[in-house]
Amino acid sequence: MPAMTAVDADAPTGAGMPAEAVGPLVRGVGVLRRLAEAGGTLSPSALERATGLARSTVDRITATLARMDYVRLDGRDVVLTPGVLELGNAYLAALRLPALLGARADALADELDESVSLAVADRDGIRFIHQATRRRALSVSFRIGDLLPAERTAPGALFATEWTERDWARWRTRRAEDPRDTAFPAVPPRPEPAHGTAHATADAVAAAFADRVRAARRDGWALDDQLIEPGLVAVSAPVRDPCTGRVACVASVVSHTSRHPAAELPATLLPRLRTAVEAMEADLRTAPPPEPGPAPAGLATWTTASKQELGRDFVESLARGLTVLTAFGEGRPALSLTDVARATGLSRATARRALLTHEHLGLVTAAAHDDRAFTLTPRVLDLGFPPLARTTLPRLAQPHLRALADRVREPAALAVLTADGTEVQYTAGADTSGVLTVRIPVGARLPAAATSLGRVLLADTDGPLPPELAEVKAQGYALADEELESGLRSVAVPVRDRTGRAVAAVNVATHAARRTLEDCVHHLLPALRATADDIQRDLRRASRFTKVPTT
Repeated sequence: MPAMTAVDADAPTGAGMPAEAVGPLVRGVGVLRRLAEAGGTLSPSALERATGLARSTVDRITATLARMDYVRLDGRDVVLTPGVLELGNAYLAALRLPALLGARADALADELDESVSLAVADRDGIRFIHQATRRRALSVSFRIGDLLPAERTAPGALFATEWTERDWARWRTRRAEDPRDTAFPAVPPRPEPAHGTAHATADAVAAAFADRVRAARRDGWALDDQLIEPGLVAVSAPVRDPCTGRVACVASVVSHTSRHPAAELPATLLPRLRTAVEAMEADLRTAPPPEPGPAPAGLATWTTASKQELGRDFVESLARGLTVLTAFGEGRPALSLTDVARATGLSRATARRALLTHEHLGLVTAAAHDDRAFTLTPRVLDLGFPPLARTTLPRLAQPHLRALADRVREPAALAVLTADGTEVQYTAGADTSGVLTVRIPVGARLPAAATSLGRVLLADTDGPLPPELAEVKAQGYALADEELESGLRSVAVPVRDRTGRAVAAVNVATHAARRTLEDCVHHLLPALRATADDIQRDLRRASRFTKVPTT
């Protein structure tokens, strides 16, 4: 199947769209993009205004996305959920660069005590695929998936050294249509030019960028001297593909003028950056071929069942179109039409229409080595990744705790073990409205040994345990019966990360007059375990390519 030219993903449904494209899929992708641009939350009426769609269409799309666990309907708002990260994770897994090079970037950030990022080219912009940031009051706030204009970054100058004349023409067209960079929500817009100076300003920007590209081609590195906003500086170096010699990604060290004036970066930070880049390129040369993970299974059957259950509120063509993106992944970077149909269980005709639509939207493109195969593009990260890329475990857990508290009509909480292991610190919670209820504020600390939360976490060790903790470990839960306070009972289970380590615990607390110990085990524990499973699922999605703080 011949490759098609990707057009602006925000174009109206009929503008340049191939006849076989799936209209509901175009509209659904538009809803996800508007949600992401708004920070992950919009009301249906705001979505209606932002997309230009009818309210009934917005309602059907959001109901479908909720069924897919990509959004949740929270009161009057539509909120992106960690489930939508599966789309961006598919791109990052297929790309492999974050998995192969991320540890090098993290080590460099630790060594220099500065933020380090990895970015790839996205047409005439750059998009972050890894961020190692520092926790300080004045820090870089870019997220994985953020898109920046090439001319306002150091990586952009390095990528532009490989641009063709067609690439330059596209860049000039974009600059003319959007001189203030309003299409890039991750960066501050450029100032409005003074009356009559717009052309001169545009010419100056173009000339300055061309000069920086020439310097990057000559020097093999590039500098960002407050191009995005005052005070922000960076130095970048290319990481080259060992097979093609082209720039695979760009590594950058980002700082502030209060720590490193731009003029000093080549002497202070560039040498260590170049050493790290050499190690990254060695890693790419010696990386073993990826072992393909299991492809998604039963997706077509699931969408059919959902359609039968929800009727017209479930847009099956939208759901099937989005599942096509999840067919890609580690060991599956380029897939033919037959591969996609086999992985998803969709018919070839359905898979073909979905791929045509995604190509129209710029989400897939013809593979460089085989125009009969497709690869994901960095634009897949537009579909909700940036707002969720810096989430925390308490934020992930909060809606699940609220649902649990509403279900069992008892307060629920999340806690972590303090560094010395003697206390638990409450990090999230959901109360109930009863007259007599347990209210422990977020941030409070309690003795670990006297709480169900603490016992579950103390039992998570490979070493010898006292009998009471050995029992907790064996049964997978802990009960505390009026040990912290008379009348207070609680049951807790662990929350485990991708490695299986218990990083937090979740509990339900009650009064002894309301529930017996047997009632806690037989009625509260199953709901509690289901909630822990939901939190763990979201944590594992969110932490596949990002670090999720536990507090």
